[in-house]
Amino acid sequence: MNQNEILGIDIGGTGIKGAIVDVRTGSLLTERIRLATPQPATPKAVADTVQKLIDELKYEGPVGVGFPAIVRKGIAGSAANVDDSWIGTNIEKVLEKKTGLRFFAVNDADAAGIAAMAFGAGKDYTKDGVVVMVTIGTGLGGALFVDGELMPNLEIGQIFLKNQKTVAEKFISNKIRKDANMKWSDFGKRFNKFLSHVDAVLNPDLIILGGGASKSFGEFKKHLKTNAEVKAATLANAAGTVGAAVYAAGKAK
Repeated sequence: MNQNEILGIDIGGTGIKGAIVDVRTGSLLTERIRLATPQPATPKAVADTVQKLIDELKYEGPVGVGFPAIVRKGIAGSAANVDDSWIGTNIEKVLEKKTGLRFFAVNDADAAGIAAMAFGAGKDYTKDGVVVMVTIGTGLGGALFVDGELMPNLEIGQIFLKNQKTVAEKFISNKIRKDANMKWSDFGKRFNKFLSHVDAVLNPDLIILGGGASKSFGEFKKHLKTNAEVKAATLANAAGTVGAAVYAAGKAK
């Protein structure tokens, strides 16, 4: 297997998606395969599904996996939209034991951020600057980069906003927008309360917005008032897959 052609897998609450990625360009070399996330998403069930994905791609080589959890040295420190039995479990070892391949696990929002920094909206800030990526989906994911270096596991959706008694992702997210049938203007005004707080606390040069709501950035961007430049992510749904592959390529050397 060419060392520049790495399998990236993005594990989510409803789907496990993967493709072989050219890590030099960020392009997908195969169709992105999506298999349903097993319910409950226990370590054994997820590992079985990952094996099916690898078999379908006939892949042999290192694998990067974006995982919906705090990830420290391959171990899950939390569990979002997967079974709680993952907490304290070594993600890499579980998947390696099942597949026989080398795995490198990273937080899923960090994976999306890695892709954005390498090939997307953040590529002009890889040498100098502070970049925050916010993924707006079921909750709020976050990734932080300083001069191109990842500061892992930024749980940005767990911050408390001024005068709020609930964490940020319970205040605003794409799910909350959908559930409340919000107009984009109302979403933008509420999301700005969160984003302006992030801007004031972290003082980034650039904020990149990813996740489902970022596709409609043009509908709400005029309501965002920040000192930082704000851009929508450009890699769409492939970001997690690409970023996981790039992460593995760096670790496998």
